[in-house]
Amino acid sequence: MPNKVMIVDDALFMRVSIRKIITGAGYDVVAEAGDGNEAIRLYEASQPDAVLMDITMPGKDGLTAAKEILQHYPDAKIIMCTALGQQNMLAEAIKAGVRDYIVKPFQPERVIESLAKVLE
Repeated sequence: MPNKVMIVDDALFMRVSIRKIITGAGYDVVAEAGDGNEAIRLYEASQPDAVLMDITMPGKDGLTAAKEILQHYPDAKIIMCTALGQQNMLAEAIKAGVRDYIVKPFQPERVIESLAKVLE
């Protein structure tokens, strides 16, 4: 059975792009969220094996959402998607328990490599 992945990004085109990359590699996208609050709700509902989450989003950002998910689900496998220049937030995310990160604009191979790494 393919691993279940949730995609969290406020930009629809990014979610579509990530969905194409990961479904093409055999992963199953079980949920998509456009902000941190939706991500927390959908994580509980869909119980994904891994989450690809953007750091910067309106409302509740990815860092806050990741921390909340990890508080309730310490084994959650979250990969942060970050733009260059967000190192401070990234360091905080890693401290909070985020498993890996990918930098935008990302290469499809890097996305798949990161998922494979956190799911092994």
